[in-house]
Amino acid sequence: MNDNKTKMLIIDDDEVFCSVLGEAFIRRGFDVRSAHTEEQAIQKIDDFEPSMAVVDLRLERSSGLHLIKRLKEKNESTKIIMLTGYASIATAVEAVKLGAIQYITKPANADEILAAFIQQGADTAVKVSDKPLSVKRLEWEHMQKVLLECNGNVSEAARQLNMHRRTLQRKLAKRPVRY
Repeated sequence: MNDNKTKMLIIDDDEVFCSVLGEAFIRRGFDVRSAHTEEQAIQKIDDFEPSMAVVDLRLERSSGLHLIKRLKEKNESTKIIMLTGYASIATAVEAVKLGAIQYITKPANADEILAAFIQQGADTAVKVSDKPLSVKRLEWEHMQKVLLECNGNVSEAARQLNMHRRTLQRKLAKRPVRY
């Protein structure tokens, strides 16, 4: 193994996605490892010590937000991209506060992820929408914010939102509505 290669860790519970993305980065000259659970990720963070990481927000039984903190504790200079199919303003803000340099939504390919790693600072060319968020999108954002404040505890979030736990779980399982 060439020690000069940049070490990248891909953390996602979708094993096929990890494999495809990993192969794409290997072809680009990276030393890549992947993890599919929080436990595997913690082990790889400690043993592999990546300088770059792609972290999925939703792992099977946990949040990738915890792993951003763990990566930064191990090495403050690790560059982290938060990747998700369940984008929300609350989780994007939290990911950046914890140390992610970018927050991008799936589907994303290796070129898009690499561009996010390379991009320096914020993109001020992003167009601001003239339309307000829809009521359904506002509901989704609020549920995500409360869930985040409850550290992912769905039962507690449901209590705070004054709704049945199963109703909240059903709403969270759906894809977020577009803006």
